[in-house]
Amino acid sequence: MRHRSLLILTTTVTVGALTLSACGSRDDKSGGGEGGDKTTVVIGLDAPLTGDLSALGQGIKNSSELAVKIANKNNEVDGVTFKIQALDDQGQAGTGQQNATKFVGNDEVIGAVGPLNSHVGQSMQKVFGNANMVQVSPANTAPELTQGPDWQKGKKKRLFDTYYRTCATDAVQGPYAAQYLFDKRKFKKAYIIDDKKTYGAGLAGTFTDEFKKLGGKVVGTDHINPDDRDFSAVATKVAKSKADFVYYGGEYPAGAPLSAQISKAGSKALVVGGDALYSEEYTKLGKRNVEGDLATSVGAPLESLDTAKTFMQNYKKAGYKLPYEAYGGYAYDSTRAVILAVKAVVDKNDGKLPDTMDDARKQVTEAMQDVTFDGVTGQVGFDKYGDTTNKQLSVYEVKNGKHEPVQTGTFKES
Repeated sequence: MRHRSLLILTTTVTVGALTLSACGSRDDKSGGGEGGDKTTVVIGLDAPLTGDLSALGQGIKNSSELAVKIANKNNEVDGVTFKIQALDDQGQAGTGQQNATKFVGNDEVIGAVGPLNSHVGQSMQKVFGNANMVQVSPANTAPELTQGPDWQKGKKKRLFDTYYRTCATDAVQGPYAAQYLFDKRKFKKAYIIDDKKTYGAGLAGTFTDEFKKLGGKVVGTDHINPDDRDFSAVATKVAKSKADFVYYGGEYPAGAPLSAQISKAGSKALVVGGDALYSEEYTKLGKRNVEGDLATSVGAPLESLDTAKTFMQNYKKAGYKLPYEAYGGYAYDSTRAVILAVKAVVDKNDGKLPDTMDDARKQVTEAMQDVTFDGVTGQVGFDKYGDTTNKQLSVYEVKNGKHEPVQTGTFKES
């Protein structure tokens, strides 16, 4: 996700009954209040807007922009106009870190939304942490981002108080998939493949641990380069293994051709993965070869939530050319969380933002811990690690070229 910034002025603006400090840029044409002055607050957005993962990134960007449009229309924070500044990380950690530095260095940006990829989020955390700037990701699922590198050993430690996320983590997503496959589908033999990235390797690891705990057997393991598209050698090994299914820790650009080549190798094994396979692009790339494949995703299907109906209607009315995809609802809620944190700061400060950007960023970060609301994806709130308190997950099956929900629930400790 990306972030915007606020220009620091030296005067005070009176807007209606509110007195807004000059922390922010002043827009004399935006209306509202005596003289039509408003303070402009910028939220940065970071996502892969080009490249293989751009479908997910554009869905995030569009949904974040929609949240800002609705907030401005409803005058969510009296006297404040919100804007989005979107930067493209192309799914690359180094680029994401550079984008974070740009946001922090911009005196207009008060907080950030994003990114999509966990390894990119990891590269951005320290930059935002050093600047006391809040970051809310709609899609990072690696547990270590909130709970530290030793979380699996029971030594959970929050490393950055500035980092939050609205999606559930792989600590529950992987095991939830394992329980579904072992208990509901009665699959006993798994072949595990990952792309060696933070997200993919971590997800495959939590899945494997739970599957073995349940009594499942791992008949083979492999790693692939996510930039490759020829997986024939791995596909042949899968076919020889007689695995019931392949669990792939990775993203759809490699996952779809991997599944197709496994089928062509003569294997009847389904390919199962996490939320990065839950995309229209997966079915477009794989075509008939991915029929029956499964993917888990965070939360319940938006179509099943009353809180999501208005979002879907507004998204359609906005005329976006690309769908909101798997993380659109979470991007909307992440952006709204930043907006409500700003509102809390303004309310606490008698209708004004702090006089300096440093104070504004710090107070918005502190306010985020207590933000709660009924969001697009359900009840939004954060625990002491910055993780979402909403632990729902869903399983989707590719049927007639589309992901159809087959189960929604919460992970239960086995």
